[in-house]
Amino acid sequence: MWRPMASEPLNGTGLRRPEQETFLSADETLKEFFAGLIQRNFEEFVHLSDHEVTDYLAGLLIRFSRTEELYRIRDARGKTLEDVGAMLIASNPLLEAPSFDAEREVRRHIGDFTLFFAGLFPEALNQWRLRRQRLDALLDYIRTGKESYWIVSEFNQFEYKATAPLFKKMSEEFERCVFGLNLVKRDFERMQQESYLRARTLLA
Repeated sequence: MWRPMASEPLNGTGLRRPEQETFLSADETLKEFFAGLIQRNFEEFVHLSDHEVTDYLAGLLIRFSRTEELYRIRDARGKTLEDVGAMLIASNPLLEAPSFDAEREVRRHIGDFTLFFAGLFPEALNQWRLRRQRLDALLDYIRTGKESYWIVSEFNQFEYKATAPLFKKMSEEFERCVFGLNLVKRDFERMQQESYLRARTLLA
């Protein structure tokens, strides 16, 4: 379980300053923290004990903590794409994708993007659907994410052969991964609340 980073207590009270609070132990990396949290929830509640899947999800959270990674897909004119509908167009070799390799890259991103938001920010999906000007308005995020990972898994030759089975599992277990990330989000919110309560106690 997480504990604050080792530091001197404030005025002998046993409390630490808010800026000294962290969810990481002194010898733990952020990816290790995410991996442990994901693995615990997936094993205890989702009943999915697959380290390849949980490691992939931990890496996904690290990558998407950077906005430039979350919105790295661009259309043929170089415009950053924020809608999954527009990303689907960009992934289509008959429309904008310049190659089948580009199709795989964009489809993997769509799988990651839909899983990330459906798992951690499902409320954002409902808001997007209400904005009718978005191409996403009528999309089924779960179906689109599953389909995208399945398409990636079909690239199973040459340099993509080794990772194809992982993306097949990501497609097959998509709904369970969404549920697992919902539980991870619950843990994040609980940790933030605990940190906030400690800060209030410190400042009272």
